[in-house]
Formats: sequence, structure tokens, C-alpha cells
Amino acid sequence: MQVSLVLFPEMPILTYALTHEVLTLANRCAGRDLFSWQCRTVTGQPITTQEGVALPPDLAGWQDAESIDLILLCAGSQPLRHLPMGLRGFLGRAATAQSTLGGLGTGTLVLAELGHLEGREAVLEGADQVEHRGKWPGIARSGANFCMDRQRLTARSGLPVVDALSAWIGRTASPALAAQVSDAFSPGPLAKPGETQKLPRTSDPVLMRMQAVMASNLEQPIALEVVARELELSPKQMRTRCQNGLGVTPMHAYLQLRLDRARALVRETELSVQDIATATGFVSPSAFTRSYRTHFGETPRDMRAARRPRA
Repeated sequence: MQVSLVLFPEMPILTYALTHEVLTLANRCAGRDLFSWQCRTVTGQPITTQEGVALPPDLAGWQDAESIDLILLCAGSQPLRHLPMGLRGFLGRAATAQSTLGGLGTGTLVLAELGHLEGREAVLEGADQVEHRGKWPGIARSGANFCMDRQRLTARSGLPVVDALSAWIGRTASPALAAQVSDAFSPGPLAKPGETQKLPRTSDPVLMRMQAVMASNLEQPIALEVVARELELSPKQMRTRCQNGLGVTPMHAYLQLRLDRARALVRETELSVQDIATATGFVSPSAFTRSYRTHFGETPRDMRAARRPRA
């Protein structure tokens, strides 16, 4: 399946990072390259993100709209400043071909302005700003974190991007694959519209990216040096940023994600302790049980025993 990201100036890099992580993880879970993706920029030139990072396009021009399964508009603080005719035609041809058109964050406003959300329910991030009040009366505005309505996918920025793309994967590929992807980002079940997966909160987009990389590698944890390289930081820089932003070291943050996932498996499945240890990257059941007891104050078996109804 083909996915096209259309990047706008001043878009948050977290939107790009989470989209990349979700699709990469989906391919890994599927065991094959089920999804491919390429980036265009609305200007045809490299754009600068909200954080000052330059992102170049993979493709120039607006060809092959009909062959794309999902187009995602990733916009910034002034999404309606760049609406070239090429983009308008690109979206129009894709809509005629029954492709899914998506808006992430303020990219939803671009779809609204170009008429692609008329008569549909949609998330409109930023629509309450003064310059947008009273516009788009034909759109049913959703208060949820993401919304899917007849080939239109809209989502708020941040972690709702994960939920929205997981829902799209569930609709176009398989619910089982969507659940695998969603579970990798959170110990909880697949979110419904209006809900958001729970990762430790931070306003730092680099730390959110760090969490996403870690969450997609729970069964086979990767070295912290590799995580740092993904963030384009040195291990020391990542450690300092993590301690300042989350109050813990990267090693502790990674362990927290693995143990939270393990607790969900203990509570919600009948998997053995050995299977849970393997699924969360521990070298042995005994090592897993020691870490679990230190963190939660009881062993996995004790937690399960407390949940069972007494005779």
C-alpha cells in the first residue's frame, strides 16, 4: 500500500516521526513491506519544521495521485498559506480514485478549506482560532482525538496520530496487525476514537520520539546508543535531555515501558510468565520476576492470584 506524506512549513517533527514509526513497525509486524511511503513538500523544496529541522522531499511534482492509498497532510501554524494548484489537483484526483485523504494536526484545516471534508465528521485542529470561526459550516466537527468518515482520516497532533494510523491499518490491512502496532506503543488495548494511547507524557518532541522508538522495540530491546543515533544525539545528550524532561535516565524510561507492557499482559492474558518475559525483552523468567517485583511490589503470579475470585 502506498502512503504519501505532504509536508508543510513549520509542521511539528513529531508528526513525521510518529508516522514513520507506525508504518515501519507495521511492516515489521507483517513480516514484509506491506506499506511504502514517500514525502512531498507543499513548496517542492525542503521545508523547515517547527523545531528548525530541514526535511527534503523524496519526490517533486504531483504525479500518480490515483495509485496512492493514503495521503497525509502534515501542516504547521499557518496551514492555509501554501495551497498551490498542484496540490489541489493532486487531492482532487486522489479523491476521485477513492484514495483516503488524511489530515494530521492543522493539516485537517487544509482538507476543510479545499472542500474535502464537506458533509463529513472530522477533527479540525485549530478551527477555534479567530480567523477560522464560522468557516466550514458543512462539516460536523468531532471532539474526538481522531475520526474516520468515508475515506477521510483526521487526527489531532501528537500521540493521536498513532491511534489514527492504527485504525486505518485495521480497516485497510487487518485488525490483528493494527492491534500489534498499537500494542507496541502502549500497554493498553487499541484506542477508539476519543481515546489516546498512554505513554509517559512530555512536551519535548525529541523525548516523545525516543519513547516511540523504545516502544516499538520491546520484545528485542535495542542498545541506547542506537536509540540516541535515531534521535541524532550523542548518548550523553540523550541522557541529559531525558533526565531533565522525564526525571529518569533513558535506561529507566525503557525499563518502565517494558514493565508496563508486561503488567498489561499479566492482567489481560493467560500467557505464562516465561512467555511474558520473552515478549518484553527479559533474558529469563527469573530476571523478569525480580524486576517486576521491585517495580510493582509483587510478583506476576501474586498479581494474578489477587485477581482471581475466591471460592
